Amino acid sequence: MAQTAIEQLLNQAKILAKQYRSLTGKPLGITGEVAEFYAAKYVKGLKLEPARTPGYDAKQKEGNKKILVQIKGRCIPKDAKPGQRIGSIKLDKKWDRIILVLMDENFEVTAIFKADLPAVKRALQAPGSKARNKRGALGVSKFKKIGEQVWPS
Repeated sequence: MAQTAIEQLLNQAKILAKQYRSLTGKPLGITGEVAEFYAAKYVKGLKLEPARTPGYDAKQKEGNKKILVQIKGRCIPKDAKPGQRIGSIKLDKKWDRIILVLMDENFEVTAIFKADLPAVKRALQAPGSKARNKRGALGVSKFKKIGEQVWPS
């Protein structure tokens, strides 16, 4: 029951966010909450943690193992420029996996990818980009290359 109420509320928030962007040209800032909700809905074994849990947003059960998961969301409108980046990834926090929820300009989920810590760490520490190395800003296309699509499967 709570799940349905939350989804209805998020649908209203998505409408407001679209109107806000249309009027101001700026995002309203609901991408993270929408991403977390739909990651938990679509990814098997994922359970959200309380807000502001340091380092991770959810736990995922795989067999007897609990995996600490950061959830990142990115809205990519049809007219988006190439080179979109996901939010900052902090290697000094405790986490095992990142789940990236990609959405269109209407906050509708288009795909979900996952990548584990070793692959993300290698990508972030590869020589080259200051944005990637210093700020932990990994490109969406790079994340898709190092990760695995988990939805739709």
